[in-house]
Amino acid sequence: MHHRQHQRQLNRATDQRIALLRGLVSSLLRHNRIKTTAPKAKEASRMAERMISLAKRGDLASRRMVLRHVHDPELVKHLFTEIAPRYKGREGGYTRIVLAGQRRGDAAQMAILELTE
Repeated sequence: MHHRQHQRQLNRATDQRIALLRGLVSSLLRHNRIKTTAPKAKEASRMAERMISLAKRGDLASRRMVLRHVHDPELVKHLFTEIAPRYKGREGGYTRIVLAGQRRGDAAQMAILELTE
């Protein structure tokens, strides 16, 4: 049965999907903008929003929760010191997805995932 499963499988095994999303979120936090397919962008956006919400709390427990998903301590430091204060007065909507046409090789719907200002 498929009850209460609200995430895209992205045609990957669970460990591969988690690794893919971790990489996408890390790249997004590092570069503020990434280009990927639309379903991957939607899932990475969900994960990135959670990471930024945790970083806004700023305590040790939330830092450890973020470190479970983003394995780069320097990137976590950047998230807590530079990215999270930017969204202090904002309740959500830290990311934006802009559709960017179709990929030439397989006609996959591409999207740009970026952090809002």
